Amino acid sequence: MRNASVVTVFILLGIPHTEDLETMLFVLFLSFYIFTLMGNLLILLAIVSSTRLHTPMYFFLCKLSMCDIFFPSVSSPKMLFYLSGNSRVISYAGCVSQLFFYHFLGCTECFLYTVMAYDRFVAICYPLRYTIIMSHRVCAILAIGTSFFGCIQATILTTLTFQLPYCGPNEVDYYFCDIPVMLKLACADTSALEMVGFISVGLTPLSCFLLILTSYSCIVSSILQIQSTEGRYRAFSTCSAHLTVILLSLMPVVLIYLQPTPNPWLNATVQVVNNLVIPMLNPLIYSLRNKEVKYSLRKVVQQVAFLPEK
Repeated sequence: MRNASVVTVFILLGIPHTEDLETMLFVLFLSFYIFTLMGNLLILLAIVSSTRLHTPMYFFLCKLSMCDIFFPSVSSPKMLFYLSGNSRVISYAGCVSQLFFYHFLGCTECFLYTVMAYDRFVAICYPLRYTIIMSHRVCAILAIGTSFFGCIQATILTTLTFQLPYCGPNEVDYYFCDIPVMLKLACADTSALEMVGFISVGLTPLSCFLLILTSYSCIVSSILQIQSTEGRYRAFSTCSAHLTVILLSLMPVVLIYLQPTPNPWLNATVQVVNNLVIPMLNPLIYSLRNKEVKYSLRKVVQQVAFLPEK
C-alpha cells in the first residue's frame, strides 16, 4: 500500500475521560475478555463434541463463536497492555491491522447473522426440504461467502483510510485505530472519504437488517400457523435467541457510525460493549435458551472437570 505518510507510529490515548481509572478498567476488561474467550471456546467444544449438534444452525453458530473469539482480540490485548502501565505506542502497520481486522470480523458477523436468519427461515417455512436446501455444500459456500465479502468490505475501508497522508499529530484519541479517529489525523481533505465510509459502513448493516427482517416476517407468519403450542414455543425460543443477538450487535454500529455529531466518550463506551460485552453474552444467550446446547455443555464441563456423568 503506497503512502506519503511521515508518521511511523501512533499513540493510543485510550477511552476519553477515564484518567486515573486504569487499574479498575484493566481488571474489568480483563475479566470480560477471559469470560468471552472461555464462553465461546466452550460453545465450540460443545458443538464439535456432540454429533446431535452437527446441523447447519450449529455450524453457523460455531463460526459465530470463532468470530466472537477473534473480534475482541483485535483491540483488547493492546488496550490491556497499556492499561497495565505499558507503552501506548502502536506501529503504523499495527494500526492498519487493527482497522482491517476490526471491520473484517465485524462485517463477517453481520453477513453471518443474515445467513443464520435465512437458515431459520428455511428450517421453519420449508421443514421438509430443509436438508436438501441447506446441504453441506451450500452451508460451506455461505460460510466462506460471509468471510469473503467481509474481507472485501474491510479492504476497501482500510485502503481508503490509509491512502491519506499522515504527516502531523500521531495521537489517536481512542483506545484502538478506527476510521473516525484516524480521519482526524489525516493531512488532507477527508470529506469524500467520510461520505464513502458513511455509505459503506451504514449500508452493510442496513441491508443485512432488511434481509433479516424479511426472513423473520416470513418466520413469524409460519409460526402462527403451527397448531401445536409446543411447536410454537420451540420455534419462537430458537428464533428469539438469534434475534436478541442481532439487535445487540447491530445497535452499536448504528450508534457509532450513523450519528450526526460524534461523541467520543459515548462512542468508546458503546465500542467496549460491542467488542467485549456482546461477544461474552452470545454464548449465554444461545446456551440458556437451548436444551441441546446446555446438555452438550454439561458433558464438556464434566469431561474437563473429570466429574462422573449423571
